[in-house]
Amino acid sequence: MALADRWLLPDGIMELLPPQARQVELMRRKVLDLYDSWGYDLVMPPIAEHLESLLTGVGRDLDLNTFKLTDRISGHTLGVRADMTPQVARIDAHRLRTEGPSRLCYCGSVLHTHPANMLASRNPLQLGAELFGHAGPDSDVEVIALMLETLAVVGVNGAISLDLGHVAVFNRLMQLCQLDQQQQADYQDMLQRKALPEIDRFVAEAVADERQKLWLQMLPRLNGSAEILTRARELFAADSELVQAVDGLEQLAQRVLQRCKGISIYFDLSELRGYHYHTGVVFAAYTPSYGQALAKGGRYDNIGRDFGRARPATGFSADLKTLIDLSAANPMQGDQAILAPAGEDSSLQQAIRRLRASGERVVQQLDGEISEPGRFRRQLVLKGSDWVVTDL
Repeated sequence: MALADRWLLPDGIMELLPPQARQVELMRRKVLDLYDSWGYDLVMPPIAEHLESLLTGVGRDLDLNTFKLTDRISGHTLGVRADMTPQVARIDAHRLRTEGPSRLCYCGSVLHTHPANMLASRNPLQLGAELFGHAGPDSDVEVIALMLETLAVVGVNGAISLDLGHVAVFNRLMQLCQLDQQQQADYQDMLQRKALPEIDRFVAEAVADERQKLWLQMLPRLNGSAEILTRARELFAADSELVQAVDGLEQLAQRVLQRCKGISIYFDLSELRGYHYHTGVVFAAYTPSYGQALAKGGRYDNIGRDFGRARPATGFSADLKTLIDLSAANPMQGDQAILAPAGEDSSLQQAIRRLRASGERVVQQLDGEISEPGRFRRQLVLKGSDWVVTDL
């Protein structure tokens, strides 16, 4: 590697410099304080684990996105986490052993082999919350409300739209239509791409029953406002499980709207975000100013069983750095610190300690130090016998 290239970061890997790093850290504390006020306990999983632990029950997508390395001590294959949710599920299943519902939150760096989208970095700062041990809609409503409150606390600009789907609709259709594994994978891929002509051709060849053909053809078209739920109930009227999933989605949306004012809801019954990962309701938050999901999550009950302890679970995650980039909060203009003169005078040192204890940021000049012009807006000066803060 050439000398000039040693200072370049790998593609998609980003670092935070002043003042953005300070802003991210202050916001991290603010959001984690929010989660604490809701009763969510902070956990800090390790950056790397045995690969089997990281990938238990999460499907091929996360496997492909995980960096792998060999542990020189044990010879085992380790993985650098690409998602903290499986780690938190392991902690709930094997370390905490809580019998009732447990609420856990986290914020830490993860590493991806490839970016999630063209706008994403490969080392996002993943922020999230998980609720274990409760299978009813109450926990889904709580987690969605907390996700939306997170966006409000961070100050994300623009109207928020909540995208709701239900993986059970796809699962039930696959069961009823009896597609084999390859056919399911092909159909799922076409659904993700919303490739309607391909889906129509696929269904015509793969399914003989006319009603089942209609189900599979219409599924990718069941997206939009609450009206599509009425269409879905009419379409799936012959199967009570499908109707129950649609009804549950409508009831969930109504409860979220009661609790979270000012949001709009978009339904998409063909949404399969993390299909191998989630088992029920899936959701994501969007804003017009950003082309990707701000935060996303859903129910993933099966992961607890894969860790040897079957517990229902629901949660969400987001990239804190992305949220701050979209925040309407004013970025820090210059350095808000107070410039204090050099010296060991006891009254000066007492004044500096008082200011720092009150939450102020005080930088004391070094002997001979020349401050950059415009860096400071306030200074600590001696007036009579008192040290006071004045504007520069």
